[in-house]
This record gives sequence, C-alpha cells and structure tokens, in this order.
Amino acid sequence: MQIIPAIDIRNGKCVRLVQGDYSRQINYENDPVSQAMFFEDCGAKIIHVVDLDGAKEGHPVNSGLVREIRSRVNVEVEIGGGIRTEKDICLYADAGINRIIIGTKILNPEFSDTISKYKDSIVAGIDAKDGKVATHGWVNVSEHNALDVIRNLCSQGVNRIIFTDIATDGMMQGPNYDSLKQILDNIPGVALVASGGVSSVDDVKKLKMLEKNGLFGCIIGKAIYDGMIDLKEAVRIANG
Repeated sequence: MQIIPAIDIRNGKCVRLVQGDYSRQINYENDPVSQAMFFEDCGAKIIHVVDLDGAKEGHPVNSGLVREIRSRVNVEVEIGGGIRTEKDICLYADAGINRIIIGTKILNPEFSDTISKYKDSIVAGIDAKDGKVATHGWVNVSEHNALDVIRNLCSQGVNRIIFTDIATDGMMQGPNYDSLKQILDNIPGVALVASGGVSSVDDVKKLKMLEKNGLFGCIIGKAIYDGMIDLKEAVRIANG
C-alpha cells in the first residue's frame, strides 16, 4: 500500500481546508517545494499536489510551482485542481507530471475522447457524501451513485480512483472504511486510493488490512502537518 502525502497549495503556500471549505483554511508556513523534498526523504513514492487556487478559478494557477516540485524530486507527482480541459492535461503531461487528477468534469460525456486519449495518465477524483457524488467544490450532491460512477470509469480504462468521503475530510476522525470496502468488493481491479480522515497510525494499520481487498494507497495531509502521524512510520507500516 502506498502512503501518499498531500501538498495543498494556495497563494504559494501549503494549507489545508476542512471539508473543502475555503473559509476554514489552516495555514502552514511550509514551502511546497521543500515540503515535497521532505516527503521524498521520508520514503514516500508518490506526492499528491492540489492547486486550490486552480480549483477555485477553474484553471491551473500554480502550475509553475508544480513544475518546480516535479524538477526537484525523483518520485511520482500527481496534480489536481482546476484541470478542466485537454489543454490543461497537456500542460502537466508535458511537464512530466505522472498522474493528472480530474474531478467531476470527467463525468461529462463530451470528455470521453479525452479520457480515451489520456487514460494511462488520468486519475479520477470522486468525492462523495452518503454514497452520492458531490460536485462544484462539494457544494452540490448529485443523484449519481458513487459506486456506479467508479464502475463506469473503470470500464473506460480509468482504474486509478481517489475516493474522498466529504464527511471525514479534515475532521481527523478516521476514514469511512465501510464505503472503501464496498467499492473494493464490488469493483475488482480498481486501484483505489482512500482520501480523508486519516489521523493516526491506527488508521494506517486498518487501511493496510484493506490492501488484500485491492486498496492501492491512502492520502494523508493534515495529520502529517499537525504531527499526529510520523510519515516515516506510516511508510514503514504500509510497506510491512
């Protein structure tokens, strides 16, 4: 199982949002590039970067910083936030970004050709509340069943899925294990990444138990910055 530390960028700094709410921002003084290098030194093999300004504006904003991170580390880098067009995907693909995260835009039928073209690089970011897909920065909850959406994406060749349970994100209360297990048990072959709620090494140990069901990894953010999880220890547990 991969431990994937997160770097959320806003105004050039590392921050965290509670449940995706821009009015509930926690500021850290960490420089994103230095933070990425630290994560690599701790043993992380993938670094998760989110352009929060881009997500809000609807187009990449911090692509320069993302390119600098890519140039300074030797591990995989994935990026999400504000990626809405094929041009945006090309911007990051040409910069050597390994994985490009597309949110609910990926559900639009007109995006199917782009999915087919870049399916080896695309990661789908599926955010859900009570089993339904949330859209527009988690403001709206759609009628789309998350399980059905993930199944459909896998049938199109996009099998790397980052699943975020809105209720747990930033709340430090542990992931939604039942939802994760439901996805893994019902969609064989999905490379599922758990996001949201990981707050202790006990959470890492519990998620590690889902590796046999197919869990690919978990994203950890706030718990690392707040010192609740030692990244080196988490990587050791995940590799055990």
